Amino acid sequence: MPQEALIVYLAPQGFERELTAELQLLKTPLLEKRGRLFLCRGKEGACPVASEAADMGSLPGLPEAEPRQAKEAQAFLPAPVYPDSAYPAHSPQNRGMHSAPRQPLCPEPVWVQNIWYEPQFIPAPSIKQAAAGLKAMQRNWACHPTAWFRRSALIEAQLPRIRTECPLCFGNPLPQLTPAQRLGAWTLWEERLLLASPLCASPFPDGMLFFQENKTDPPGRAYLKLWEALTRLGRFPRPGETALDLGSSPGGWTWVLAGQGARVISVDRAALARNVAAMPGVEYIRGSAFALEPRDFLDAAWLCSDVICYPERLFRLIMRWLEAGYTGNIICTLKFQGETDFASIEQFKSLPGGWLLHLFHNKHELTWIRPGQ
Repeated sequence: MPQEALIVYLAPQGFERELTAELQLLKTPLLEKRGRLFLCRGKEGACPVASEAADMGSLPGLPEAEPRQAKEAQAFLPAPVYPDSAYPAHSPQNRGMHSAPRQPLCPEPVWVQNIWYEPQFIPAPSIKQAAAGLKAMQRNWACHPTAWFRRSALIEAQLPRIRTECPLCFGNPLPQLTPAQRLGAWTLWEERLLLASPLCASPFPDGMLFFQENKTDPPGRAYLKLWEALTRLGRFPRPGETALDLGSSPGGWTWVLAGQGARVISVDRAALARNVAAMPGVEYIRGSAFALEPRDFLDAAWLCSDVICYPERLFRLIMRWLEAGYTGNIICTLKFQGETDFASIEQFKSLPGGWLLHLFHNKHELTWIRPGQ
């Protein structure tokens, strides 16, 4: 009798309630929850097996490079965000865009920090046998303990040390892992029972994408969200391109865009930090981001927004730009004030050519990304 298909979602810290509600909306059967780990009943065909996932190589930003996918995976969005062949091309962390809008075969939640695609239970009668069972499957494993912390640490000590490129230097691509280098995840589900998945959505332990931070120049830490969005997109502003930063004060995102050599039109009622306003290529417009006429800026390569507003109002703003014919890159933050607005989440999910996700550096926020065509 075939084993029941399972999938594990790791909720972002503090957002277990959001993931619980989203799984209910998606009608995803939740079997059991341990801390931030949600063990759910999977869907047959929702994820390619490891051998198929390993054959999904493609390069970001190169539309002529078509991924070599299994037949049943053709409905997935092919251009990767994690540009490595070891991860499913349709995972939220690895989901890219195509000029023709496509939808995944089954809905996946956005309030996740990592996804375990091939979870399986492994008997672990002893620490030595637990480590041996994991090493027999593959080399690299990250532990996410929810209980039996001492026993988990002893098992982890017998596993090979993880080699990661974290913290990442901004501007460098995400690690391109081969199937032999991919990072699995495991936990002690019971004292003598492992739950382990050799295939996960993220190449980083628990999906934690740290950067080598600049603690001197940018005003605040909001710049890390744009760093992460650009890195996962695999595309960066270039000298000569025009970028709009809506709701820009105090200027963290403008600092990122101008630092890449782009001409930045920075719009906000509040002023920019002095060092940001003085950067070459920065043009500051004092006013409301909602008052701009999109048709005046259709040649801009980037439309970025970290503006503070209700998600419903942000959706109407983005629709104005799309209806005006804007085809450039879009990165915007949905900020939830109070209760999470799931109706607005569904609105953004419905927009063709883009995808919605919770960045590691998001708080009670989501980020919507649409690569330019």
